[in-house]
Amino acid sequence: MNPPSGRATRSDALSNRARILAVAGEAFAASSTPSMTAIAKQAGVGVGTLYRHFPTREALIVELYHHEIQKIIDLAHTLAADLPPLDALRRWFEVLAHYGRFKYGVSEVIHAATNGGLDDKNYEPFLQAIAALLDAGVASQELKPGIDPQDVLLQLSVLWRIPPSDDAAARAARLLDLILDGLRTRPPGA
Repeated sequence: MNPPSGRATRSDALSNRARILAVAGEAFAASSTPSMTAIAKQAGVGVGTLYRHFPTREALIVELYHHEIQKIIDLAHTLAADLPPLDALRRWFEVLAHYGRFKYGVSEVIHAATNGGLDDKNYEPFLQAIAALLDAGVASQELKPGIDPQDVLLQLSVLWRIPPSDDAAARAARLLDLILDGLRTRPPGA
């Protein structure tokens, strides 16, 4: 994002922004109510710098959502190219489960900012990422043909409904096993 004057953003400002987003992602994954002051301090910037980049808590959450979801979309294509289909799908699901910890506490803000998902520019690319992983699994005959990516997304939405706790990661892993088993042409070990 360039300043209104049209001048390019300075490299230190870009670096600050990237650090803020990285720290905020981990802070919101750990707690749905991290303080903006704590995020700024951990990112090594002043509170004023944080608010110059993100004038409100909601602006930070929405930007973080777009940033994180784009990384997940890009990762799907990388994994599909680099790993066997079921391994790629499982790894992508695991990354999505980690993202779910962030989304758990901020889903209302994202829902409001995207008009309940109707104005979410990430929706179609996210479905395409799911479709790419499913298509690879169908081609290898490891996944059932005809699975609708929207149905898979609906199943995966359970991940951002898992409350933060000591067993949240184990619960997510169990749920991912159930989802994967339902997508396979045959159960593991059959």
